[in-house]
Amino acid sequence: MNTVGGVEQLIPDSVSTSFIETVNGSHQFTIKGYSLAKGMSPGKFIQSDVFSVGGYDWAIYFYPDGKNPEDQSLYISLFIALASDSNDIRALFELTLMDQSGKGKHKVHSHFDRALEGGPYTLKYKGSMWGYKRFFRRSALETSDYLKDDCLVINCTVGVVRARLEGPKQYGIVLPLSNMGQGLKDLLDSEVGCDIAFQVGDETYKAHKLILAARSPVFRAQFFGPIGNNNVDRIVIDDIEPSIFKAMLSFIYTDVLPDVHEITGSTSASSFTNMIQHLLAAADLYDLARLKILCEVLLCEKLDVDNVATTLALAEQHQFLQLKAFCLKFVASPANLGAVMKSEGFKHLKQSCPTLLSELLNTVAAGDKSSTSGQSNKKRSASSVLGCDTTNVRQVRRRT
Repeated sequence: MNTVGGVEQLIPDSVSTSFIETVNGSHQFTIKGYSLAKGMSPGKFIQSDVFSVGGYDWAIYFYPDGKNPEDQSLYISLFIALASDSNDIRALFELTLMDQSGKGKHKVHSHFDRALEGGPYTLKYKGSMWGYKRFFRRSALETSDYLKDDCLVINCTVGVVRARLEGPKQYGIVLPLSNMGQGLKDLLDSEVGCDIAFQVGDETYKAHKLILAARSPVFRAQFFGPIGNNNVDRIVIDDIEPSIFKAMLSFIYTDVLPDVHEITGSTSASSFTNMIQHLLAAADLYDLARLKILCEVLLCEKLDVDNVATTLALAEQHQFLQLKAFCLKFVASPANLGAVMKSEGFKHLKQSCPTLLSELLNTVAAGDKSSTSGQSNKKRSASSVLGCDTTNVRQVRRRT
C-alpha cells in the first residue's frame, strides 16, 4: 500500500491491459443494368465479389425484388454476409447507397453509430447476414439520385472486433543510442588510417578520403572524379581559417556542430556569430548541405543590429536566399533600421554589396505601404531612408 493525500492506494505487483478495437475495411459494389435485375422474384439476389476485412471474407447481397415474398417487391433488400468458414465473429457494419448527383446525400444504415446500444453483431456461421429487408422503397429508389444511368453504387464498411492483451514485459532490452558519430570522431582524432593531410595556415589536419568523399560532393570529385587525383596526399588550404576548417572536419565525421565557444575560446555572442558566418562560407565551398542549413538557422536565431549587415552581405555573396530574405526583413523593421544604419557593418555593406540597397529600399517601402496605407504624406525617399545615392548602383558579380 501507498498513501497519497491521506488515501491508501494499492501498488500492484504486475499489470496487464486488454484493448478491444475494430479492424476496419470497405468495399464498393456497382450494379449496372438495375432495370434488367427487376423481376428476379423475392429472395433472389445479386452478389458482390468476395472481399477480405480483418482476416475474414465478406460479400454484399442485393435483392432487387426484396428478400421477403410478403413485401410483394415493394422494397429492395441489402445485406452483408460472412463468406468464411468461421463462427462467432463479432463485427460492426455500415451499408450505404451512394448519391450519384454529387450532393453527398447518401442513404446510410450504420451499425457503428449504434454500437453502444446493443454492441457488435455476432455472425455465428458462414452465410450469416446483417442488413435490412426493407432497405429502401423501390418506387422511391427509381426516382432518386441513387439511380443514375440504370446504375447503383453500394458501399459497405465492416469493422471486425478484436481484443489484444498487453501484459507485463518479462525482460527488457535497452536500445543504446547511436555512437557512430563518436566512433568516426575517434578515428579522426587518432589519425588511424588517414590518407590525406590538409595544410591550413600553420596547422595540419589529417583525414580519410573515403569519408570526406562520402560527405562532400566537392571532395568526391577532387579525389575520385574524372579529373580528380586519388594519389594526392597533401592539400594546402588558403581561404579558410584553421579553426573553421577543424570545425568543418568535425562536422563531416560526426554530423554534429562542435562547441563553437570551445573552438573560439570566447563566450561572446559576436565571436559565436563570426565563427558561424565563416563556417557557413566553408560549408558552401564544400557543398555540405546540412551544415549550411544548420548555420543559416543559427545565424537567424542570433541576428541583431550589430551583425545583421555582415550576415546580409554573406547571404548575398553566397546566394543564401532564405537567410537573405530574413536579414532584409529584420533591417527594414522600423525598430531596427536606424541602429543598423549606424553600425560599422552597414558601411561595409554599402561598399561591398551596393545592389542590396535597392532591395532593402523595396523591403522598407513594402513595410511602409502596409503600415501607412492611405497616408501618402508619410512616404520616404531613397536618400532619406539610407542617406546615400542609389541611382547608379552597379551590379556585383558573385565571387566563385
